[in-house]
Amino acid sequence: MMRAWEIISEGGIAALALNQRADPEPGPGQVLVKVGASAINYRDLVTLKDPKSRGIVYPLVPNSDCAGTVVSVGGDVSNLTVGDRVIGCFFQDWTDGPISPVAMASALGGAIDGVLAEKVVLNAAAVVAVPDNLTLDEASTLPCAGLTAWHALTEAQPVKPGDRVLLLGTGGVSVFAQQFCSALGVETIVTSSSDEKLAKMRTLGAQETINYTKVPAWEEKVLALTNGVGVDRVVEVGGPGTLQKSLAAVRVGGAVQLIGILTGASGTIVPTDIMRKSISLRGIYVGSCTQFEAMAAFISDHKIQPVIDSIFAFEDAPSAYQKMQNATHLGKLVIHF
Repeated sequence: MMRAWEIISEGGIAALALNQRADPEPGPGQVLVKVGASAINYRDLVTLKDPKSRGIVYPLVPNSDCAGTVVSVGGDVSNLTVGDRVIGCFFQDWTDGPISPVAMASALGGAIDGVLAEKVVLNAAAVVAVPDNLTLDEASTLPCAGLTAWHALTEAQPVKPGDRVLLLGTGGVSVFAQQFCSALGVETIVTSSSDEKLAKMRTLGAQETINYTKVPAWEEKVLALTNGVGVDRVVEVGGPGTLQKSLAAVRVGGAVQLIGILTGASGTIVPTDIMRKSISLRGIYVGSCTQFEAMAAFISDHKIQPVIDSIFAFEDAPSAYQKMQNATHLGKLVIHF
């Protein structure tokens, strides 16, 4: 038997229960992983707070992100052996190419059981080797926030040295995006409501920062900082509440990568602004296992260390979600097993 945290009702964080489950067994093409750490994302908190609208079937093991050690392999698995350190891919059925309905139906901690359990079965084709420079705690932060940031910067129209990228906020995606931009030679402008967090982003390489509570018209400030041209790309995590400002802040022919809806699901968008500036507006939903492999290699080559704010014991997992809800952190929140 093993222990697993489960969402058992609509009660939010209070509806998490630490229960016993039978040890899972890997089938053909699968591996059994002893989980060493699981990082949480805003998406995991939203799943806890509003499981009904997401069609969650109880009980569901939450969380998409984990790193651990292979303890057994199923049939037809030749690329992995017992003892390998691995990271699970967010989508268990998205190897390469464009996203598909099949891939979306394999999202850990949502469409299927997640990884906040002592042992999990994962597809052998949907795990990535832990970069040598990372601990399991650090590696567990990569599957959702890390890969989303990587996807937003490197796909379709990859950023290049000398480009300017606008990062909204200082959440997990934006912090990873800053680290990747610094390694890629890309300049950044970062917004936040916290001067303390903006100072931290400067230590990670941000060239310019804007406190949007002090400068509500931050899109105008972005234009001023770019001599009226606008940025080449926006990593847009706010959603409808900030998207119109992002459209104003990006250059003609630039790109806005839409990732989150931290400001809510409603807002006013002027489509003609997208057309007149020939802006590429693209939705980003994490990424494929092939993209993950490329990101892991980049992290290893550039010795990037994920930023971890706090580490919680497995038994104290609800406190990690509470801290996520309080939004006082900068960097990832990790549950250590």
